[in-house]
Formats: sequence, C-alpha cells, structure tokens
Amino acid sequence: MQCLNKLFISATSFPVIHTPNSQPNYSSFQPKIRTQKYFRITKAYQQENKSEIASKRALHLPPNVKTITSTSNPFVKHCVKLRQSSSYRHSHGSVLVVGVTPIREIYIFHKTSSDRPIIECLLVLENYEIPEEIDGHDNRIVHVSSAVIRKISGVESIDSIEVIALVRIPSTFQILRHEEDCQTWFSFPHRILVLDGIQDPGNLGTLIRSATAFRWGGVFLLPGCCDPFNDKALRASRGACFQIPIVSGNWEHVENLREGFKMKMLAGHPASSDDLNRGVIRLDKEFADSVVDLPMCLVLGSEGTGLSEFSKKACELVCISMAGEFESLNVSVAGGIFMYMLQSIKDKRNL
Repeated sequence: MQCLNKLFISATSFPVIHTPNSQPNYSSFQPKIRTQKYFRITKAYQQENKSEIASKRALHLPPNVKTITSTSNPFVKHCVKLRQSSSYRHSHGSVLVVGVTPIREIYIFHKTSSDRPIIECLLVLENYEIPEEIDGHDNRIVHVSSAVIRKISGVESIDSIEVIALVRIPSTFQILRHEEDCQTWFSFPHRILVLDGIQDPGNLGTLIRSATAFRWGGVFLLPGCCDPFNDKALRASRGACFQIPIVSGNWEHVENLREGFKMKMLAGHPASSDDLNRGVIRLDKEFADSVVDLPMCLVLGSEGTGLSEFSKKACELVCISMAGEFESLNVSVAGGIFMYMLQSIKDKRNL
C-alpha cells in the first residue's frame, strides 16, 4: 500500500507540492520506475476494486473550493507541475488539457466507453458559460481567474483559453520495462505506427492524431520519443492521445510484436535516386494494394537524425516520390501520407 499513497495529495494539506523554476524538457520521455507501478495499479483498479481505489484517488483540492483567484494557491502549483514535469504527471496519473476543442473530443469519446469520467475536474474562466457537450454531471467545476488560467496554461495570450481540464491518463497507455505479453498491448494490431526518436512534441502529437484519424490500431514509442502527454504534444494531437492505444518500449518489444502477429515491417525513408537503385520501395497505389491485407508496423524516424541503424536493418524502406526539389518532407506530413496510403482494406472501403 505504500506505492498507492504516492499517487495522492491529501485534500487538507499539500506537503509534496513545490514549484520548480526550471524549464520543461521535451528531449526524451523517461518516466521513473514508479510509473510502471502506477500502471499496474491502474489495471488492478479497473479489473478488481474500482470503487475502493476511486474513493482514494480524490482530487488534489478540498471539496468545498469552488473558486480560485490566486496563482499562489497550492492546487495551482500542483497543476503547473503537472504541465512542466513528465515524471510528476505520470506518478499522479493526471494531465492538463487546455482548450474547449480537445476537451470536447476527449469527453465525447470516453462518455460511453468508461465506467467513470476520464475528466476529473474543469477549471473554467470566471463568467464563461461552459459548452453543453462538456458540462457533464460528473465533472467537478472550479471557476478561476484569468491570472490562474495564464499561470496553469503557461501561455501569455489566453484569448481562446476558457477551460482547462484535469484528465486521468487512460489505461490504454502503457510503459513496458521487461518482456511482456504483446497480445494485450493493442486490441486490433493490424496497423501499428512505430515512432523512432521523435523528440519534437508537435510532430509526435500530429502523428498520433493522424493515426487516430486513419484508424490505425495503435502507436508504439521507441526510446528517445518525447512524452505524448506534455502540453505541446497534447495541443497537436487535439485529444487523440486519449483515444488510441499508446505503448512505450524498446526494439525487443517491437520484435515480439512482429513475431506474435506476423507483421510486415516498413520504414519511411527520404527519396533519392541512389536509394531507389538500392531497393528502396516507392510508395504508390500498386504497392499499397499489395500489402493491404497484411498486418504491418510503419516506423518513422526524427527529422534531425532520421531512422536508427536498427530500424533500417529491421525494416523494408519505403519512400514518397516528390516532383519538387526538396530533399524530404516534415515527418508528420510524410507520416500522414504513409498512413493514408497504407490503411487497411476495410477503412479504404469506407472512404
């Protein structure tokens, strides 16, 4: 029970809340060991003892508080730390989602698929009328001042920010540390996007959003990827991180996935005449049709360093032909083209 206690802040005192002056670091996603313990607890909570743990996972705010106007409020400091620190938000199992549009997407998706609301609290700008579609009866609402909105969101211009949600990290997000059963990672692993060292949160969030839009079965994060729940990635994904399974692990786990589901391994690669002569496949309708029925992993590397050597050796390389003179496309743009062209046959028929 000692591990459980680390997930909560007392409703009457805030002994573990301190606001660091350091800037957030998006270079890599490396949660502490206690994060894995949290996700194991989450699974146990879902399957065995929902009511007991739900009562313990109270909001980090006294229940009588309806309004917050001071930026020095302990709860405000807690929210700022959730935004700035990856390890802090994963140890507490909560993230901040800023803006009505992504909150609406999350609320609509989880409204019928969860036993209890994934949105735990709405921080609403004073005098703002909450849209009906996110004004659920189970959502706790706290009205806050514009200064508090600015402090929590971390942006200077808050003209379009009227609501911030405190949201539970979904159980579809997993962090793998040892060899585990790949059968439980994705409910439909016919198309899996594998991201290799994507450090830019905007690119990572956009890729997750595209994978969700084209109904890919999940996203696998290799080492070096940024946290999909940091504020910039969440803005880019517009709530997609809460709608698609995301698994963080290493190449050994990907190999288990490939062997377990007999998956074809493809990797996006910049086009060049030399590469085409060395057997790099050109992405076109003929190739897409030839693999439409095959389960596959698509690996995409970062713009700065490209694919790792391991990815190049483990996958067939595929390029997007371009009539222009540019060397390559932005990885999120290229990823969208790849995922559109390589959709499963069922999803193509629905277009």
